[in-house]
Amino acid sequence: MIQVAVNGYGTIGKRVADAVREQPDMEVVGVAKTRPNFEAETALEKGFPLYAAIEERADQFAEAGLEIAGPVEDLVDEADVVVDATPSGIGAENKSMYEEYDTPALYQGGEDADLVDVSFNARSNFEDAVDADHVRVVSCNTTGLSRVLAPLREAYGVEKVRATLVRRGGDPGQTSRGPINDILPNPVTIPSHHGPDVETIFDDLDIDTLGMKVPATLMHMHSLNVTLAEEVDASEVRDLFVDESRLFLIPERMDIDGSGKLKEYAMDAGRPRGDIWENCIWEESISTVGNDLYLFQGIHQESDVVPENVDAIRAVLGAADAEESIETTNETMGVGL
Repeated sequence: MIQVAVNGYGTIGKRVADAVREQPDMEVVGVAKTRPNFEAETALEKGFPLYAAIEERADQFAEAGLEIAGPVEDLVDEADVVVDATPSGIGAENKSMYEEYDTPALYQGGEDADLVDVSFNARSNFEDAVDADHVRVVSCNTTGLSRVLAPLREAYGVEKVRATLVRRGGDPGQTSRGPINDILPNPVTIPSHHGPDVETIFDDLDIDTLGMKVPATLMHMHSLNVTLAEEVDASEVRDLFVDESRLFLIPERMDIDGSGKLKEYAMDAGRPRGDIWENCIWEESISTVGNDLYLFQGIHQESDVVPENVDAIRAVLGAADAEESIETTNETMGVGL
């Protein structure tokens, strides 16, 4: 069993821990928190050993009535691999600790690409991460873009990508985020960081991205225009996407007209936390004009990177190839709406 540590048990970390627990070849050896809160209590209730990420705050857990197993260094030393799900920038600070204990580490998309050996998306470049010591699982938006572009590149070739990303202002639990009553160009300059980030997966891709922030919390929305290397009928693209396990084509008959109904559907389907691990592409939006493909897709920012983290664990340890890992992850998590 692969011994997995999760450093940072927040929005991403707690989801990764739950997903790792479902894997037949993995075990969560512990999770680390910087302070006691409801997530720390939940971790203990689920049976995850809890470690203190900041030694000076260890006594706060005892004061809150929470038993810790030790400092985060002990957790890293025990693990075969650590998933760093800490806030942006903290992973870079933790890198020296992982190196000290010779433990391979996975970081999240908020870290700089220069920090790691390779940026990772399971569908696009799984093999590049095999035996790497430091791997960055790209952000929710980059994950969503990469999943769409990989099959298009393989089937038709891609000459140019233009993407407008309408981003949620904050996650449901991020009470300090916004805007509340505004629509922001974010950034106002072009490109947004998403295009260069996708190029860490496809280094020869020509892509321009624009970003906006809106007063919503549920999901991001992408408007995509992809110029293909050949003319393709929209029905062919739909057929191509149907075969992609992490793309969900929303059929018109379901009458899902936005993120709210998508989340409602996920909850009705029994998804934990209402999570949507797949790209959600409105099937009727898939259109072609000459070589140009157009579509809308929704991206659940809290969860679409979770299966990618699980696959990255197997990649860095050489525990499975891409096809085997993706199939196992999908089956155990229930990916595929």
